[in-house]
Amino acid sequence: MSLRGEVCVVTGAGGFLGKRLVRLLLEEEKLAEIRLLDKHVAPQLPQSLEDCRGETTLSVCEGDIRDADFLRKSCRGASIVFHVASIIDVNDSVEYREIYGVNVKGTQLLLEACVQENVVSFIYTSTIEVMGPNSKGDPIFNGCEDMEYSCALKFAYSKTKQEAEQRTLQAHGEMLHNGGRLATCALRPMYIYGEGCRFLLGHMGDGIKNKNVLYRMSKPEAKVNPVYVGNVATAHLQAARSLKDPQKRNAIGGKFYFISDDTPHMSYSDFNYVVMSPLGFNIQEKLMFPLLLLYLVCFLMEMLCLMVRPVVRIVPPLNRQLVTMLNTPFSFSYQKAKDDLGYSPRFTWEEARQRTVEWLASELPRERERIRAK
Repeated sequence: MSLRGEVCVVTGAGGFLGKRLVRLLLEEEKLAEIRLLDKHVAPQLPQSLEDCRGETTLSVCEGDIRDADFLRKSCRGASIVFHVASIIDVNDSVEYREIYGVNVKGTQLLLEACVQENVVSFIYTSTIEVMGPNSKGDPIFNGCEDMEYSCALKFAYSKTKQEAEQRTLQAHGEMLHNGGRLATCALRPMYIYGEGCRFLLGHMGDGIKNKNVLYRMSKPEAKVNPVYVGNVATAHLQAARSLKDPQKRNAIGGKFYFISDDTPHMSYSDFNYVVMSPLGFNIQEKLMFPLLLLYLVCFLMEMLCLMVRPVVRIVPPLNRQLVTMLNTPFSFSYQKAKDDLGYSPRFTWEEARQRTVEWLASELPRERERIRAK
């Protein structure tokens, strides 16, 4: 089902996934207009898309996701919203009020704007972290959407993304002002890697500081399945096409889908090594500390930060939930997305790895210089 002639809004259009999604939409569809919505959109972004823009109008919408009037104006006349924008925070370094305001309130206001402005399709970018892992580190191997997993989420990021996802799915079928119905779905990608991934840059920077040796923070057996950014963008496009299809719209509306690809299952630390070893990096053979000791150190740091919080807010560099996440086998299948959305990875693992390595190679001199200048 083609999106030809449609007007769509991409929130977080200036971000890692948002930029990739916009380019894919321009390459694959003949849309009437794409609205690039973000707090700030670099002037270089529209310019960088001229090679594939064709006759599609690119409109920049700069503003706050918590501003209801701004959202209504941005959605006016649109038919599809890709809600990619959120605050990503794995260290609990952002104040809860801030992350809740953007991730939950912003999503709710955007859904309301869609109802008021008669937007018929809403695709929400969720995360695998709404599933866990739980504090006990119970593993999941090739999980699916129908499985049950008990987890009391600890991260503010995970909690707010889960609530925003729930609100999105509950909004499916809401009546629009013109009498139509809103259709929604949510995508839960695994850890997303590829060109522009700031987490990979951070790990590379730490490795440079450690004499080109990457830190091992994950046990080798704690296997996960990262997903390439180009394949996540493809899943979003397939979701939009499926929501437009009258035969699929009600079948997939109100549901969530895990998004992975054929990247080999490996631990987070071993993944970093696989994409950075061609650049001359090695990796520690063992964890920096035994796991129990690491939990104890994290607990003491968390308690100390809690004690001084009334005076000053200090964020520990590592916490128990992050250690659990890094050391729990947690992988999921994309079979349901394949069956329902027609999703299949556009990029093979070999292509994704090559593109990622080449991008890291291009960033390496700049990263070395940045660290040397400190």
